[in-house]
Amino acid sequence: MINQVILDLPSETLLALKVLPETAGEALRMAAAVKFFELGRLSSGAAARLAGVPRVVFLSRLADYGVDTFRLSEEELAQETRLG
Repeated sequence: MINQVILDLPSETLLALKVLPETAGEALRMAAAVKFFELGRLSSGAAARLAGVPRVVFLSRLADYGVDTFRLSEEELAQETRLG
């Protein structure tokens, strides 16, 4: 099941983010996925699905957001391996 969320974004927000209206949804999904992953609320696999990209692509994009790819504890790494 897919849920749809509609956001109203001020034009100045898109300008500040240097994002076109056509790609704003993709950019917001990626940013949300990265943040939820960083907070430990989503596994990398679930975050990749939220972002709409393959897991390998998601993991490679983490550095663009200043998030360490391999900062997982041993327990978290085991969970990622099971969930990914």
